[in-house]
Amino acid sequence: VQLQASGGGSVQAGDSLRLSCTASGRAVTAYGMGWFRQAPGKEREFVALLTWNGGSKYYADSVQGRFTLSREYAGSPVYLQMDNLRPEDSAVYYCAATKFTGWAQRAYDYDFWGQGTLVTVSS
Repeated sequence: VQLQASGGGSVQAGDSLRLSCTASGRAVTAYGMGWFRQAPGKEREFVALLTWNGGSKYYADSVQGRFTLSREYAGSPVYLQMDNLRPEDSAVYYCAATKFTGWAQRAYDYDFWGQGTLVTVSS
């Protein structure tokens, strides 16, 4: 499975961005799609997850109510709509694919990773 993340950029606090993750390869519909982020000097942290069947969405507490996952159908790009962005949201955002069927919050639950897209939010 190959993952391509895009949509990052530089914005002001309160603005919005939409990240997208496009997956290709064998059996991509069998994978849950998650987003992680990593700020300089910090560990990679879980942001959001859309389970493989689209039936559940999970969000980190820090983004709940501001970020929204979506996709049109199984195998289509997964979008992370980020609203009301804050400076602390600045990081490199990675999409990742997991075969884990539950709430996969740990990086080692994920099997494939995209290259990352940079989000910078200034105050």
